[in-house]
Amino acid sequence: MNASPTRVVIVGAAAGGLAAAEALRRSGFGGVITLVGDEPWLPYDRPPLSKQLLTGQWAPDRLALRPETDIHALGLELRLGVAATAVDTGRRVVTLADDTHLSYDALIVATGVRARRLPGTDGLAGVHTLRTLPDALALKERLRPGRHLVIVGAGFVGAEVAATARGLGVRVTLLESGPVPLALAVGEEAGRLITRLHVEHGVTVRTQVSVTDVIGTGGGPRVGVRLADGTVVAADDVLVAIGSVPNTEWLAGSGLSVRNGLVCDEYSSAADRVYGVGDVARWHNPLFGTHMRVEHRTNAAEQGMAVARNLLGEPRPFAPVPYFWSDQYGTKFQAYGHLRDHDEALVLDSDHLLVAYRKADRLVGVLAADMSPKVLRAWRALIAARAPWTTALTTAAA
Repeated sequence: MNASPTRVVIVGAAAGGLAAAEALRRSGFGGVITLVGDEPWLPYDRPPLSKQLLTGQWAPDRLALRPETDIHALGLELRLGVAATAVDTGRRVVTLADDTHLSYDALIVATGVRARRLPGTDGLAGVHTLRTLPDALALKERLRPGRHLVIVGAGFVGAEVAATARGLGVRVTLLESGPVPLALAVGEEAGRLITRLHVEHGVTVRTQVSVTDVIGTGGGPRVGVRLADGTVVAADDVLVAIGSVPNTEWLAGSGLSVRNGLVCDEYSSAADRVYGVGDVARWHNPLFGTHMRVEHRTNAAEQGMAVARNLLGEPRPFAPVPYFWSDQYGTKFQAYGHLRDHDEALVLDSDHLLVAYRKADRLVGVLAADMSPKVLRAWRALIAARAPWTTALTTAAA
């Protein structure tokens, strides 16, 4: 950017967008910051939606990322409850659903993702997705002892809800199209170990099943999941947890590159004066030498802060060691690095789950259950140092 910006528009009022706004103010940016969000609420935390909110441990107001007074102290122009519908990168103008036009010197795209749905299920009673606060509240009302919840998709969202539902006395059936739940995310061996935990807690896990449609029954069990073999799994409720879709439709015609997210370079820049942050951004991470799109809360916040620094004229590549966690049945799973597209996932401890991930000849990731912070930090340091595989294993074993 040739001149310092005086007006920044951030589209997306969740963790990434808020982190960018806060970092701009901390860095002394005194210009106008407009924060646009399609939901009517102030920025809130999403990971608890599948856990603390569903169990009733947390009330909705506890999800707030910051107290309302802290948000207002940032001096933002808040445009909540209205979605962005288009952007003209030539004129540098964002159009909102209410026909408002916002001019910008710098644009931060932080629109996140939405839950992928099964065709024909919109408006069907008893069918849920889990991405927003209303989604979680609607599902929470249905999780009662003795009810039957069928979860389509055994990724982390499906697995976390399964664990939460079992803790509430709900009968759970987990349907997975692949041979091993979570295999795409953490590898087959780790997926089997996590699946065993679910089975031990009473979840019925069915793999290599294809769902053709979800039907309303009009009585007793409210819905049925029809499988490719013609059988129907009846349920009180169905959660569709088959992944997400980046919210990039509003960028159509902008000239920005969109391929499984907004394509960005190592500085999180998608074009002159345009940056991507969080789940929607597919950026080049030079630490791993690949493009990645990371749907985790920590990454969104870190990328928001990095983008704020970059657009204010202190550009540095955004090269983090991605981190995520998942709580299931009182077990805390934590991972560092880039676990997808690995060449090998080596289980170092099957009793407590410790898995190291190799790509070519280097350590690229680690997954652990209930591991001490000190041990995890040591693994993270090896990943950040691009440690050779054999060296990493020898060092970790010492």
